[in-house]
Parts: sequence; C-alpha cells; structure tokens
Amino acid sequence: MATVVWTLDHSDSPPETEASSIQGADGSKNEKNEKNENVRVVVEPLPLGEPLKDTKKYWWPRSRPVDPDAIATQISVYDDPEVAKLYIPRPDCENLHRFDPSARWTWREEKALVRKIDLRIFLFACVAFMSLEIDRANLTQAVSDNFLKDLKLTTNDYNLGNTVFTASFMCAELPSQLVSKWMGPDRWIPMQMILWSIVAASQFKLNGRASFLATRSLLGILQGGFIPDMNLYLSCFYSSAELPGRLSCWWSTMTSAIIIGAFMAFGILHLDGKHGVEGWRWLFLIEGIFTAVASLSAFFFMPASPTQTAGRLRGKKGWFTARDETIIVNRALRNNPSKETMHNRQPITPYLLLKSLKDYHLWPIYLIGLVFQMPMGPPNQYLTLSLKGLGFDTFQTNLLDIPSQVLSIINLLAFTQLAGLTNGLAFNGIIGQVQASAPILNYSIISLVKCGHCHFSSPFTYLLLGYPSNHSVQVGWASRNANTVRTRTVSTAMYNMCAQAGSIVYSNIYRADDAPRYRRGNKDLIGIVSRNIVLCLVVNFYYDWVNKRRDKIWNAWTPEGRENYLQTTKDEGSNRLDFRFTR
Repeated sequence: MATVVWTLDHSDSPPETEASSIQGADGSKNEKNEKNENVRVVVEPLPLGEPLKDTKKYWWPRSRPVDPDAIATQISVYDDPEVAKLYIPRPDCENLHRFDPSARWTWREEKALVRKIDLRIFLFACVAFMSLEIDRANLTQAVSDNFLKDLKLTTNDYNLGNTVFTASFMCAELPSQLVSKWMGPDRWIPMQMILWSIVAASQFKLNGRASFLATRSLLGILQGGFIPDMNLYLSCFYSSAELPGRLSCWWSTMTSAIIIGAFMAFGILHLDGKHGVEGWRWLFLIEGIFTAVASLSAFFFMPASPTQTAGRLRGKKGWFTARDETIIVNRALRNNPSKETMHNRQPITPYLLLKSLKDYHLWPIYLIGLVFQMPMGPPNQYLTLSLKGLGFDTFQTNLLDIPSQVLSIINLLAFTQLAGLTNGLAFNGIIGQVQASAPILNYSIISLVKCGHCHFSSPFTYLLLGYPSNHSVQVGWASRNANTVRTRTVSTAMYNMCAQAGSIVYSNIYRADDAPRYRRGNKDLIGIVSRNIVLCLVVNFYYDWVNKRRDKIWNAWTPEGRENYLQTTKDEGSNRLDFRFTR
C-alpha cells in the first residue's frame, strides 16, 4: 500500500508543497503553515493494519481476537498523497517533533501503552474528580445533621443555595474552559482544585444565610470548569473511540466519591459536639483538607502533553519513551487530524468562540443536556431530608443513600457498554428516561393517598436514583460531533453549562408550599420525562437525516470532485460534507 511519509527538511531546497496555501484539518486556511519548514511528501510502500469494524470502543474488549504482533496502525488521511497535504500540523505544535505518519506499531505495543496511560494519566484524573465530588456533594450529608436548623435556614433557602451553586458553576464553565485553553489544563486545573478546597474547608465557619450563599457561589465558580477542562485534557491522550469508556469510568468515580463520602460522613458526624463544634462543621473542614492534599499533588501528576512528561516528580526521563510518544501522537492524529490545529497553550479568540457557538448542529445535544437529569434531580436532592422526616437518624440516613449510588455505578458502566455495542447514543438516553418513568409515576400515585414523605420510602426510590445516566456518553457525543479543537473546547463547556442550567430548574420543582407530598412537583416530573423520550427520538432522526443528505451529495461526486471540495471548501468543523455525525 502506498503510504505518505513526512520529513522536515532543514536544507535550503524548495519544498515539494507550498505550505502557506494548504488548508488545515478543520477546512480553514491556516496561516500557521506559513511557518512550516520544508515539508517533503514521499510515497513509500509501508504496511497498515487490517481495518477492524468492531474495534474496541469502550473499556471492555469487544473486538475479535487479533495477532498481538500484527500492525495496529489504521488507515487515515495521511495515507493519501493528495489529501495528506491538507493536514499538516501547525509548526508551533508541542508534539510536532513526534509527528511521523510513516510510523507503524503493533497491537501489543498499543495495548501496553494504553494501559500505561490509564495508570499514569487516567488514574489521577479519577482521584481529582473524586475530590471535586466530595466537596460538592457533602451538603446533602450536612443537611442530615441539623445543618438547616443550626443556621436557621428553610428548605427554600436550601433550594436557593443549590440554585446559586449551580448558576455559578454553569456561568464559570465556558470562561474556565477558555482560561484552560490559554494557560494549559496542566496549570489551570491544579489552581482550581487548591482554591476550591480552601473555600470548602472554610465552610467550617458558616454563620447564617449570607455566608451559606456566598460559599455556595464561590464553590460553583471555582469548580465550574473542572469537568470540561479535564475532558479536554484526557482527549490529548486517548482516541475518540477510547474516550467515552474512560469517561463512563470517570463518572463512576464521581458516584464512588459519594459512597466514600457517605462512609466518611458516618464517621466524621460522630464528632458532633467535640470541642463544642457541630458535626457538620467537622465534615466540611476535614473533607476540605482531604481535597487540598489531592490539589497539591495535581501539580506533579498532570503533565502538559504526551511529549512533556519529564520533570517534577515524574523523573528526568518522563513517563513515556520516544517510541511511546510517537505512538500516542500519531495514533491520535490518525484518529482525528483536527487535534493538532491548535497547540495546548493557544487561546480561543472571541471570533473563534462565536464561530463555535454558532455551530447549530450541536444544539440538539445541548438541549438533551438541559433536560435529561430533571426527572431524577428533585428526589435526589430531597432524599436525606425525606429520610430524616421518616424518622431515620443522621447516621442511618447517610448509609441509606449508598445502595442507590452502587446501583448507579453498575448501570453507568453497563449502559455505556451498551451504547458502544449498539452505537445508538440517543437511544441509550431513552433507556434512562424509561427507567425513571415508573418510579416517578409511583411517586405521583402514592402522594395522592399517603401523607408526609412516604413515597420516598418506596423501593422505587433506589430504581430512580440508580438510573443509567447517559451523561458521560453525551459528553463524548458532543466532543465527537464537534470535529475541530476549538469547537470541541467550546462544545464540552456548553453541554455542561446546559446540564447545570437543568439543575437550576429541577432545584426548584419541589417547593415548600407543595410539601410534604409534592403532588404538583411529581406531576411536573411526569411531563418532563415524557418529553425527554420524545426529544431523544427527534435528535436521533435529525442526525440521521443530515448524514443521509450528505451521503447523497458526496456519493454523487466523482473522485476529482471530492478532492476539489477538500482543497477549496470554506466549510469548517461539523459543516464539512465529508463529516458524519454519530447518533
């Protein structure tokens, strides 16, 4: 097979291609290529791996057995001499010195390298996420320990605190993502973690409604961009096929943090009265100190890029060999050539931001992000308060929250695997909504015939709160459908902002004037879950319609017409006719 080999020629001889006239991977004219040194394109017969239609997409293996010593390098745009000219990485790219599309590696090497990335990069990402969730979720545990009574707060104040936190979290997502793209996530994420751990621990000194709302807002602002920032960071190390499975496991560590936090709360709240201090104050202080330790370690365990791992506690030689770096960089580019259209310290200008926001093809995913958690949100926020209302003490209440979280982890991992097997991302979201519909309908019926918090004692509560969340799949979905680095940066933040906006809405569905049966609130949840099912069907139809429309146009062109389109088109990102949406 004819394969393109790229070499950087430092001689004074003229280049075989004029780099300044070459388009970038996102379809735009790239001024960056004007700085490229002489790039020689040589055609050599190098082997490529056999295309695998059922390659491993998620955490669990699902592909047919392969020879571990066979070539794993898959075909890409770099293997076509004419098309390859359109995908030259920018000269200031931090990984340019490892860019070598002629590189070949085996399945044995790739699998060993992915395991190394899991241990060196992904494992700490999970620890960092757990530290965020412990500081974010411990309010519900504090509420089980007379938090509201001690601060003279009402349930409406509690709702307002959740709303303030979520609004601050949401508003910080996109600005934080832009700062991260400018500074680099390896610098910005550790700074975020240290700052929010200080605020989290300072809740030890809360003295009323004003301080409660102020710390809620500060926590939201400082934690807001962490999730999209870390998603962008992980995309530097994993292919688009591997990332959704990692994200599902990553989100399962969030749920694991809730479980760990419940056990920690069980022990810490026993300090109630120690030195005249309430148990919930000890909870905020101790867990804030715990996350501060994780924050400091982030400076040492988050390298800037796959080729910049040397230094600090990572050693003088770094975590990856030159061979490892070559494989990481080139398999990522073969999977998605747009990844090197921006370097890891390049800011997104207002113009590029506006262009990314105007990509209306991603709006359906944003809309799903807005509404998909609404049916489960109010029962989850009110679980500890309702269990207290049913007569359970502080410690029993925190332990009773654990079974639903365990079920949530199992469902998250299982249904992410299902999404990979079926490749039906929209339909996977319907499953969670269907599972939620039965408990919500049960709530509505019970609230008509029983009083107080009785409907929360139903076994259906655990079925509802342990629903298979499609959140991690949808984050990866937005990223995969973006098709440029700048749009991917914005789209993950926008998706998470929409998810947080949905949290603001559901934080106010259960109101004090509707307590304790919440008849009106439960009726609203029935309507929301029904509309969510319809929405997922509509989004699936929309992407299918766009793909078929593009196939019709693309297949009608001759090979020369397609090449002419690639060389002259002004379409960018998801608007390119050679791009197909996942659905």
